[in-house]
Amino acid sequence: QEAQCGYVIIVMALFWCTEALPLAVTALFPVLLFPLMNIMDSTTVCREYLKDTNMLFIGGLLMAIAIENWHLHKRVALRVLLITGVRPALLLMGFMIVTAFLSMWISNTATTAMMVPIAQAVLEQLHKSEMESGTAGQASENINKAFELQEESTKPDSSKEKEEKASVTLLFLSWDLGNSHVLTVEEDRKRNENLLEEKHKNFCKGMSLSICYSASIGGIATLTGTTPNLVLQGQVDELFPDNGNIINFASWFSFAFPTMIVLLVLAWIWLQILYLGFNFQKNFGCAANASAKAKEQRAYDIIKEESKKLGSMKFAEMAVLILFILLVLLWFTRDPGFMPGWATVLFNKNDTSYVTDATVAIFISVLLFIIPSDISSNDKQQTSRKSKIQAPPALLDWKVVHQKMPWNIVFLLGGGFALAKGSEESGLSSWLGSKLTPLQQIPHPAIALLLCLLIATFTECTSNVATTTLFLPILASMAEAICLNPLYVMLPCTLSASLAFMLPVATPPNAIVFSYGQLKVVDMAKAGFVLNILGVLAITLAINTWASSLFQLQTFPSWANRT
Repeated sequence: QEAQCGYVIIVMALFWCTEALPLAVTALFPVLLFPLMNIMDSTTVCREYLKDTNMLFIGGLLMAIAIENWHLHKRVALRVLLITGVRPALLLMGFMIVTAFLSMWISNTATTAMMVPIAQAVLEQLHKSEMESGTAGQASENINKAFELQEESTKPDSSKEKEEKASVTLLFLSWDLGNSHVLTVEEDRKRNENLLEEKHKNFCKGMSLSICYSASIGGIATLTGTTPNLVLQGQVDELFPDNGNIINFASWFSFAFPTMIVLLVLAWIWLQILYLGFNFQKNFGCAANASAKAKEQRAYDIIKEESKKLGSMKFAEMAVLILFILLVLLWFTRDPGFMPGWATVLFNKNDTSYVTDATVAIFISVLLFIIPSDISSNDKQQTSRKSKIQAPPALLDWKVVHQKMPWNIVFLLGGGFALAKGSEESGLSSWLGSKLTPLQQIPHPAIALLLCLLIATFTECTSNVATTTLFLPILASMAEAICLNPLYVMLPCTLSASLAFMLPVATPPNAIVFSYGQLKVVDMAKAGFVLNILGVLAITLAINTWASSLFQLQTFPSWANRT
């Protein structure tokens, strides 16, 4: 049975890597193959496809869809950009902060799709203003130089001819190693325009990459931010049922949010160096002249105009915002760790977790379908004999959910849980663990570092969900075999699955920014390679510092011993 289960995993890995079939269809293979190979019966396999983690995923996405539906995320984005301003380094930072924050709560793809057009509008206005001010500045410089030369020619000791004065306004002398080159004003203007165009292209590349990178980075901060995080939670609960709900929203946020901040700062510094150069004084807008300030003001007006188009905050937006804040507060206070949470006090008895993060997510999601989107609507439709009051629509309706919900991920998650259960039932997990015992001689930080590099490389070519689904059960078996806390290898590898920075096909946000035609594959590969290395180092640092104390990673927990 171990070999048969291994065969199923290898076949699914090949189909996931090549995408010969849709990922969700491949995830259904265990329903077909496990019963035929006598690994698990059909009822048991099918039960794995809709678990607590799937419901948490659905509830979180329902809130994200409501936020998108009422454009609340766009209002937040524009408000933050108005605060940060439009100076190059600060503009880059502003877009990265907004994208990362939104990506914590809504899908990385939706965040990127919304932020890129806003960035394009701002960059176009900046470029237009820069070209106008550059042309005006060049003309002014030419006139000033001409006047200086004309004044010199009118001095008493000047012996120049009268007709030479006119040509002075059109010609400049440039001496280079004894050779004189005559540059016309037109050539100088074109050279200046080319420099501005090159600068604009670099800034566009940096801005595009900053958005897709920060979308991937921001998703790691919350448990529902990106699917690999939920895969980890589901796999830990599946493989180690007695773990005491060690991975929940609050504990994950405490670990992943500081890691996200470190990654975001490193990405900002690297992109600034790569595309804006080392002139930090200019990048931050220090000692800017009048023309530069005017250019910044015009770009700032673009953002302000977009913000005005949204109008005042509607009741629906306010209601969704309140429900969102309530959802986050309930998630944090359900089981904060340092004190008994409301779920422990009110519902969870006899060490049984009756209420989980999924319960909270579904509760808030149901409210979205109940609360009206406009309480001031008193519109009446006059009929032949009586008036009929038309009820306002709810904050969310099923038609919108049906269009925007990525149902394929639900099956993908389920397929991962079925694989993990099949590995356990067939004995494959135990067999793998026994073969990996020689790794006990390697220092634990080195194991974590090498695994992070492996996952970060693998996720460039395959879906991050498929990557974590394939590797996490194997890593759990390895950790158990060498008496290492399973979270010590599972946590960093889950984060590394989000380090898909090098290729357009690695993740949907990369594909979105690449589709605008401003980037080449080599641009993304060059920036992404360094960022991958920085990301792996940052994750290794996190797992050996604050994560170690938060999850007690230096000890082998009793819940991890399944023998």
